[in-house]
Amino acid sequence: MWVYSGVPPGLEYLTQIDQILIHQKMELLEAITSFETKNRYVIKNSLGQEIYTAKEDSDCCTRNCCGPNRMFEMKIKDHSGQEVMHLVKPFRCTSCFWPCCLQEMEVQSPPSTTIGYVVQNWHPFKPKLSILGAAKETLLTIEGPFCACSCCGDVDFEVMGKDSDQPIGRISKQWSGLIKEAFTDSDNFGIQFPMDLDVKMKAVLMGACILIDFMFFESSGDGDQRCSVFG
Repeated sequence: MWVYSGVPPGLEYLTQIDQILIHQKMELLEAITSFETKNRYVIKNSLGQEIYTAKEDSDCCTRNCCGPNRMFEMKIKDHSGQEVMHLVKPFRCTSCFWPCCLQEMEVQSPPSTTIGYVVQNWHPFKPKLSILGAAKETLLTIEGPFCACSCCGDVDFEVMGKDSDQPIGRISKQWSGLIKEAFTDSDNFGIQFPMDLDVKMKAVLMGACILIDFMFFESSGDGDQRCSVFG
């Protein structure tokens, strides 16, 4: 059995890949009634093989009153049902008009051991986030388009190195088709990163992808989706 030094247990497979697909599972109750249910995701490799599952842990009142800004925790499990990652998101705003209370997420692996953070950076008109290490040092940044609207095409969020102005990876919200986009908030994402990127940062990018889904592609209480930092 291979032992990977410095790799959290359960994340060894991430050392072998440079791409992840994340599919949000469509909930029939939510599609029919707009009643907000717990978000669930299937995480796959580039061949479409399932490697992890993720499920939101939040209460009904929080989901339906606070919308995508809500606080929640999320468990990410492997095939055996073992929890390999834990995400913690507090209640936060997204709008550029509230720069003191922007979105953030803590990523743990194994649970209770923090490996990094995703933090929204204030910008007057563009989505920007930082990927931080366990000591809250900036390691990567993410920059999205002025309008994160998925209209008949993918929406790309570029992943940049700390000291680089060139992308080293990408988080893409993938176009799911007219009917699915119009009537559900069930989304598909792809994450690309260098093969030799630290496994912990690959895991934090998975958390960033889920945070981006909540920030820009999750329906709010009035049924609309936020497409920019203006709300």
